[in-house]
Amino acid sequence: MDISIVVPLYNEEESLPELEAWIDRVMKEHAFSYELIMIDDGSTDSSWKVVEELSEKNKNIRALKFQRNYGKSAALNVGFEAAQANVVITMDADLQDSPDEVPELYRMIMEEKYDLVSGWKKKRNDPLSKRVPSRVYNYLVRSLTKIKLHDFNCGLKAYRRPVVKSVQVHGDLHRYIPVLAKIAGFKRIGEKVVQHNARKYGVSKFGLGRARGMFDLVTLAFIGRFGRKPMHFFGTLGTLFLFLGVVILIYLSIAKLLYQEYGIADRPLFYFGILTLIVGSQLFLSGFLAEMIVRNNQDNNQYVIEKIVNPTEKNRS
Repeated sequence: MDISIVVPLYNEEESLPELEAWIDRVMKEHAFSYELIMIDDGSTDSSWKVVEELSEKNKNIRALKFQRNYGKSAALNVGFEAAQANVVITMDADLQDSPDEVPELYRMIMEEKYDLVSGWKKKRNDPLSKRVPSRVYNYLVRSLTKIKLHDFNCGLKAYRRPVVKSVQVHGDLHRYIPVLAKIAGFKRIGEKVVQHNARKYGVSKFGLGRARGMFDLVTLAFIGRFGRKPMHFFGTLGTLFLFLGVVILIYLSIAKLLYQEYGIADRPLFYFGILTLIVGSQLFLSGFLAEMIVRNNQDNNQYVIEKIVNPTEKNRS
């Protein structure tokens, strides 16, 4: 199989037939063998019924339906687990991503040997209220991660199979998959200018709330450096605080003994010394517990899947 196309969707009943027909036409024109993996993220409209109808006529479709809405990251994570082809393409279900871009994305992965190719919606058909925050966000992420991409949040991306099998996408980390790939050791990350269509049906699922994703960037920065060795972070800080507390208390003890100072317990420095000892101990203990958790970590991404269309052998068991 040449390509796995992963499409997360939420309340996109109107766009799905057109999207499926568009993808199928492009795949046939370029003689690609493919699978279309649709992940229904707990839609409340008739999206799943549409998916079932489409799967009856197109046997390349495999689909999963979540019991409730878990978010785009969860949908992508499950789609990545299910993907079987050597090249995996992701795109949104709202028709704003063009399936006509797929052949060139595939070529860049196979011939130019990129690990990941991200789409760049250079000319965006979005209101100013979305474009401005997006530019600020992309500038900050680009500056902090040193990954030279203009559009981290573009849903249209292509991956080599080992990339999607190596990253764990949860929370809102779908915006940072290139960062996750870099942390996992995949350095050949490219970019392609792609067509961005105006939304044809429904309404956007995203708003200014996406600014909260910057907190995830802080999380990734920590995971990238200390995710497998948290004691290096917490232990270092804890040791510094403990050392500072010990020095303060030794100084106060010497002052008491040599200079016969009284009322040391009333001095703010005394309480600061006690505080640094407590904080240092807690940080050191946090690092120790984090190390134990990391070493005994199991995959805790548990999503309740309500229905499946054309399951794999793994899904059946």
